[in-house]
Amino acid sequence: MKKILERLLKDLGYKDKELSVLFTNDKEIAALNQQYRFKPEPTNVLSFPMSEGEYLVTTDLLGDIVISIETTIKEAEKKEIPFINYLTQLLIHGLLHLIGYDHEDSEERAMAMEKEEAKLFDLALNHYLNEVV
Repeated sequence: MKKILERLLKDLGYKDKELSVLFTNDKEIAALNQQYRFKPEPTNVLSFPMSEGEYLVTTDLLGDIVISIETTIKEAEKKEIPFINYLTQLLIHGLLHLIGYDHEDSEERAMAMEKEEAKLFDLALNHYLNEVV
């Protein structure tokens, strides 16, 4: 996953930027979801961009991505897709949020994010995985 994220950052023009990824469980992500989004349930992925918030800091750190492995497993099984594919999709989704994409404020922006997500997912599965495996 680290190599895939490094390639994605490079291809997106963020080669010298960093991010952190936390893989956690439903209990911990539910607590974060409640604290930051006022939703008391677990979710699959949360993103915390450094470019948002009360105190903006210029840094090489894009932000943090938090993924619940429990929810990822459940949702992958329900969608009948391989866990690694769904995990890759969630990482891409989180990364796009860190660099400014959003899907909640307008249908147009949601479609743009969905298109970029599909393009990056294709690159990750069809190109990057061959290089890192």
